Amino acid sequence: MRFTREELEAFRGGTLPDLLGPDVRLLFVGINPGLWTTAVQAHFARRGNRFYPALFRAGIVDRLIDASAGYAPDDLAHLRAKGIGITNIAARTTARADELSAEELIAGGRSLAERVLDIGPKVVAILGITAYRTAFARPRAVAGPQEEDLGGARLWVVPNPSGLNAHSTVASLGHAYREVALAAGITCGR
Repeated sequence: MRFTREELEAFRGGTLPDLLGPDVRLLFVGINPGLWTTAVQAHFARRGNRFYPALFRAGIVDRLIDASAGYAPDDLAHLRAKGIGITNIAARTTARADELSAEELIAGGRSLAERVLDIGPKVVAILGITAYRTAFARPRAVAGPQEEDLGGARLWVVPNPSGLNAHSTVASLGHAYREVALAAGITCGR
């Protein structure tokens, strides 16, 4: 699947529905959807994003998921069966997360707390320390488990899988994601 720059730009400001199943145990929270992600209606769909390779490396999923053209029905069913949910802090689609204002992140953090109450996961894993610090007014927060919960769920901050986060590898992402999956009671293979 290919898009021109102009075609992708048409998705700016759009939204992407949450990926939720009947029994979400681990809710991964990205910063906001990117243009490609909204175009194909699949979270972390941009080629080069390391989210699904890290889930596979962690043993959370039993196959490498390629969402770059949208979700295959069996991959979507597999994520839901594992108890994986995916949402974002901010709903607005941008080309880069740094296009969001601090106010958007703060409002998104408040909205996320309400959604977590409704969803009821055991663990919430926010993907990105900088966005977490802004959205939740925790300027000195460090990655890992947080002291406070979020909507009754244990709260973790883990590295963002974007290719722009160059100091994280698929291996280090996989290690962090495995840790939160185990905390959520998800059985990991490998």
